[in-house]
Amino acid sequence: MTLTEGQQELLELLWIAAEEDGGGGVPLDHAPSDAVGDLVRAGFAARELTHLTLTERGHAAAAQAIRRHRLAERLLADVLVTEDALLEEQACRLEHALVEGLDDAICTLLGHPTFCPHGKPIPRGACCEQMRNSVPRLIAPLADLQPGQQGHIAYIQMDDPARLQKLMAMGVLPGVDVRLLQRFPSFVFEAGHSQFAVDEEIAANVYVRLELTTTE
Repeated sequence: MTLTEGQQELLELLWIAAEEDGGGGVPLDHAPSDAVGDLVRAGFAARELTHLTLTERGHAAAAQAIRRHRLAERLLADVLVTEDALLEEQACRLEHALVEGLDDAICTLLGHPTFCPHGKPIPRGACCEQMRNSVPRLIAPLADLQPGQQGHIAYIQMDDPARLQKLMAMGVLPGVDVRLLQRFPSFVFEAGHSQFAVDEEIAANVYVRLELTTTE
């Protein structure tokens, strides 16, 4: 079944309701009736009294719709440097162009990000499981770089607020130039005019937009 934009957007709302808002579903009076009927007939959603909920089949399709949207946000924010005020609107337009296969190529290009710019999880795809490198990565974790590789920090993905604040206080911030100096026994890198040594866990959460050339 080829989903329309309206059907995909309703699937996204249903996924958010199931995964992030307690699983109560979407009120039927808040959903377009034509999209509701199409998703129910396709077996993607079920009517439950006053709400619409995802079926198991629908959950898989909704996860892919969410994945495309959040990858579009990541692409716009990190590569095209889109202003935050325009991010949601532009992502809504772009996600529908990320047909099956292209979303995996974008994901690989971005280094298989696990969170969107707003800190929400990006459902994993087949490329994340296989860690395919069919296209060169534009953005990669610092932990994946080799000594001499350089670029600038695209974003930092850190669950621990204290560690994130510590990095930011040291000047390790998005947009700062960075170059990896060594990988062992710790990851040593230059950021701006300073050098830092971090463990692998931190290095895996600092994402770098790579330059096309490396410095030996």
